[in-house]
Amino acid sequence: MSLVNAGRMCGLLIVLTGLLAAPAARPDALSAVQMLRAGGCGGIVPIAPALRHDASLDRAAEQWAGGHALDAGLQGVRASGPDEALVKRLRRSDCRAVASPGLHDVGAYRRGADTWLVLAAAYGSSWSLPPANYSAAGAPASARARPTPAMAARALQLVNEARARGAQCGAQSFGPAPPLTLSGTLAGVALGHAADMAVHDYFEHQDLSGQSPADRVRAAGYHEKLVGENIAYGPKSVEEAVRGWLASPGHCENIMDPRFAQMGLGLAPGRAARRGLFWVQVLAEPRA
Repeated sequence: MSLVNAGRMCGLLIVLTGLLAAPAARPDALSAVQMLRAGGCGGIVPIAPALRHDASLDRAAEQWAGGHALDAGLQGVRASGPDEALVKRLRRSDCRAVASPGLHDVGAYRRGADTWLVLAAAYGSSWSLPPANYSAAGAPASARARPTPAMAARALQLVNEARARGAQCGAQSFGPAPPLTLSGTLAGVALGHAADMAVHDYFEHQDLSGQSPADRVRAAGYHEKLVGENIAYGPKSVEEAVRGWLASPGHCENIMDPRFAQMGLGLAPGRAARRGLFWVQVLAEPRA
């Protein structure tokens, strides 16, 4: 089941594993690569700028699939299996390769159950320079701003102080709850979603590839029993973000839920019409 209260400033979602109402669309190879780069492979490597999709690399991938060798300067990754397993498969075996910060461009070719990815740092005249607006429009916001360890620790402190004293979340009263701990994997998931919302200018729990918070957590390799997410747009500090969530009944219920044991925090600055900060808090109960 799910509970959603999305607005301009805040949103939340809590999902019980296995009880989603309908299957979500799954990412293709290109969106899977971008997701892994934006989230630092679930927090295990540094985040990297989004890659530019280049049709010439699509043709290079098709030629590689046909038996031609890749030209110098190109890197290839081949993956087999259905699209819905791409993120998990790439993260398990090729994530460090596709998340290299030195890469700038990507192309893909799909035939049957096989996908050929071709990545390039620079190749020929068409890739010699990134677009003029690349730093503003091509790189995820997470590449330019991310929560520091001190910010994450402060958010955890504020959340655990609220859990320790109990809270009134709208009409529902919560007694004291056990403290949460920080999870690097959940932080990577939170950062990836904050960056994606900032880059593509949307504000939803479901991302543009159709993945829910629980989908993103699973794709990062986290074995979850319960997943919750709070999002916000606009707060300028950790204190403001947590205070706003605690003042909203649904978000407050997420924070006070005694079943959650871990959390991760992500933030990214918006662009264009939305230049405020996008905040994401991911909470989870791991499987025993």
